[in-house]
Amino acid sequence: MRVIDKDGSQVGVITLMDALAKAEQAGLDLVEISPTSEPPVCKIVDYGKFRYQQTKKEKEQKKSQHQIKIKEIKLKPNTSEHDLQTKIKHVREFIAKGYKVRLTCMFRGREMQHPQFGEKAVNRICEELSDAATPESPAKMLGRNLSVVLVPGAKKKTQNT
Repeated sequence: MRVIDKDGSQVGVITLMDALAKAEQAGLDLVEISPTSEPPVCKIVDYGKFRYQQTKKEKEQKKSQHQIKIKEIKLKPNTSEHDLQTKIKHVREFIAKGYKVRLTCMFRGREMQHPQFGEKAVNRICEELSDAATPESPAKMLGRNLSVVLVPGAKKKTQNT
């Protein structure tokens, strides 16, 4: 195996017993860095310090990742006009902050007999928000819920002139 000393210099390709002896002599641990390479790479380091640095790197990487959050707005097929306007206002706020928004129309009991009312409400909201958001895919019926995900950013309208 290829061994790297505590100061970063290469010791060379030596046997496992020799590497363990060198680590023991330095009062440190032998840590396998790259097991898949040919030959495997090991480093003579303090294992506790090594783990601490690894977790620190992982936290730093997680911090730099951008996670997209999805907000959900629920409505019913017979939601009143004023309530729809309020929900549209909330969706606009979420879209402006950069969130994806899932519109969910829930059907209860006999409302399942007329799913077109829910589709009409969802499509109306999508049309009113067409200047700020676009649907990720067409509205889908999942069980008793009709849902569509809106993504920030409107489609550009092309003009044929």
